[in-house]
Amino acid sequence: MKHLIIILLCSFVLQGTAQSKITAKQWQEDLKFLQHTIHSDYSFLFKKTTAKEFDKAVDELYNSIPNLQEHEIIVGFARIISSFKYGHTVLGFRDMSETFHQLPVNLYHFNDGVYVQGVHKDYEQALGAKVIAVADMPIEEVLKAIYPVVPSENDQFFKAYGFRYLISPEVLHAQKVIKELSDTVEFTLEKDGKIFNTKFRTLTDGRKLPLVYGFVQQDDDWLDARSQDETPLYLKNLDKIYYYEYLPSKKTVYVRQSQIQDDPNEKIPEFYTRVFDFIEKNDVERLVLDVRLNGGGNNYKNKAIITRIIESKKINTTGNLYVIIGRRTFSACQNLVNELDNYTNAIFLGEPTGENINFYGDNRRVDLPNSKIPMYLSFAWWQDKPQWENGPWTAPHIAIDMSFEDYKTNKDPVLDASLSFSDTEYILDPMQYMTNLYFAGEMEKLEKETFRMVNDPMYRFFDFESELNRAGYNMIGRGQHQEAIAVFTFVTKLFPNSANAWDSLAEGYLKAGQHEKAVEYYNKALSMDPKGATGRNARKMLKIIAEGGHN
Repeated sequence: MKHLIIILLCSFVLQGTAQSKITAKQWQEDLKFLQHTIHSDYSFLFKKTTAKEFDKAVDELYNSIPNLQEHEIIVGFARIISSFKYGHTVLGFRDMSETFHQLPVNLYHFNDGVYVQGVHKDYEQALGAKVIAVADMPIEEVLKAIYPVVPSENDQFFKAYGFRYLISPEVLHAQKVIKELSDTVEFTLEKDGKIFNTKFRTLTDGRKLPLVYGFVQQDDDWLDARSQDETPLYLKNLDKIYYYEYLPSKKTVYVRQSQIQDDPNEKIPEFYTRVFDFIEKNDVERLVLDVRLNGGGNNYKNKAIITRIIESKKINTTGNLYVIIGRRTFSACQNLVNELDNYTNAIFLGEPTGENINFYGDNRRVDLPNSKIPMYLSFAWWQDKPQWENGPWTAPHIAIDMSFEDYKTNKDPVLDASLSFSDTEYILDPMQYMTNLYFAGEMEKLEKETFRMVNDPMYRFFDFESELNRAGYNMIGRGQHQEAIAVFTFVTKLFPNSANAWDSLAEGYLKAGQHEKAVEYYNKALSMDPKGATGRNARKMLKIIAEGGHN
């Protein structure tokens, strides 16, 4: 009987091993299953890509499958899923640790380049080095190659999560960064003025980088490029979901919250009741809420945060409430940011969020029938803002980011700005400010101030071109053609290298019946963007005008 059981067990093991090898036909069946599932149950995801583009990508992968290795096929599936550009709609790489390995290095994109933030102790020489290239490909080109595999809501999401893909040799090979699949990948690094190469070997036994909110923490086996003599507030007490600290010299309470979940030791309502009790009973003039590491959770738990802030007359006034946002601000935390923007007097500082303002969130797991690879497909549309206020991210009022030297020496320029900010000349709502100047007839000041703000890096995430363009088109809608032409002309002065600006000016003249000017500026837009969407529109409009088909 024992021998029979052993034989049966062996046969099951062999059978499982045989089944684990998926044929090209089975992969193609999985791909068609995915295509059918998307069209039948998730067609609402066709927002940032079209059904036609999706089907074209499916056909290309389908035809390529017989000539691809397993990891290349899986990355192909990832590219297709990532084309929807919703971070919750993703292929389950985490469930495939035996297929996709990781190099023992954590990278971070600072404002002066990509650096080695953390590394295994065996590669200490690489710690704190700037990444120049991967397998002889410049890092800028590597990032472009990896981008299609990442379900990036926006460029900030890619900065936050894209490096998880870049440190996988399988992804690097599938995206043609490395020529042959290997368990070692060579990086070209720069440190202390010297350029050198380091070969990183993958972690074994399915191990992953020990990341905490995107950072490697120093311990016996892992090294952190940050000086360990002190810890900045945003990295303190990472074992807690949230904590607060009083900064008496600044009359400020600092709160770092890194998930929208209850901490095991204190629920969110109780925590914020305690925070605001302290604020009311002590010499506090401002609150800094830091959610730059917050990747979300349960957005139903945001209510206690918002209501406590609204109730506080001491804090909920302009200049007393500061919210630090960043690339990891995502999902349910984007809902929190939206609510803070809607209902409080918060001033946002830092980087844009990693989430769209309105977005597809919660997902369902769909396993492919043959390979059993999990696909996580979003189904819930979260909309805290009107559709005309939607955008790729929430941009900070005050744009501040971090250099590698800041990180290395434990400086926090974003927190510093929130503690010292008192610039009465800073414009929190540039569009409203420009509008007020326009209606006041202060055209000279309007031009001067707009040029100043456009060239001030603190406003770099405010989309002046789009906002002014929208104002111009609103004027066209009201029949104010000459006013619209004036606005579009102003936009071309601000952004002379933008084909879209000239295209809009052409449309303004066209609507005003001045066809010669329209032709002139459509031709200019076409010459600047002959192969792009703006150029295609200009070419179409020129044809319509030539045929006399536009009044």
